[in-house]
Amino acid sequence: MTRLLVIVNDIESQPGLLTRWMISENVEFDLRIGGVSPLPVPSELDAYDGLIMLGGGYMPDETDRAPWLADEAELVRRALATDLPQFGICLGGQLIAHVIGGDVRARTGAPEKGYTRIDTTAEAAADPVFSAIRPRTSFVESHVDRIVALPEDATLLATSEACEFQAFRVGRAWGTQFHPESTRANIERWDAEKLQTLGFDKDTLLEEAMELGPEGERDSKALFSAFLTVVRN
Repeated sequence: MTRLLVIVNDIESQPGLLTRWMISENVEFDLRIGGVSPLPVPSELDAYDGLIMLGGGYMPDETDRAPWLADEAELVRRALATDLPQFGICLGGQLIAHVIGGDVRARTGAPEKGYTRIDTTAEAAADPVFSAIRPRTSFVESHVDRIVALPEDATLLATSEACEFQAFRVGRAWGTQFHPESTRANIERWDAEKLQTLGFDKDTLLEEAMELGPEGERDSKALFSAFLTVVRN
């Protein structure tokens, strides 16, 4: 049976749709919560077929507030060194970018919230994961921090109008700024006043989710299924 290590970095950034999909795909998953559950040491990654790291309200090097991120970075390095497939979402993707020498900056550029149009790059057509989705689709966004540069050996796979680095690959590691595990239900839990300070209206975001959510969920499932194919091969 396929076995994944899933790391939760913030109680507000849970696996969401991934839980349902892992169960439906007969995937066994070991869920670890940063700061609560001890993370495996790097050598213990040999017991897993893949690694998924979720989002959270931290910078990838903010180990004073989130000490486990240092251990998580070591897991990223081990996975890269051993060619273990990994998928990082939001903070998880930023962590991969940080480890490989990319530049991640706090509160940079325009924030993105709610369902957002995402365009894949020409390179995505040949990618084993991102070739599974349409050239233009929508995913949930929730960030004020972002990747602003990647090393030359990383391949840019997706962009948005407000954020150039929406998805990338290096080796068998994929990182996204968007949240393929999230749905309208996540937006329903967001604080309307906090959204207002960022320039977003919660009711508008919920209306957009009604329109864009179905296509986003289809492509999110396609991404995960394609990643599982990599994991299993």
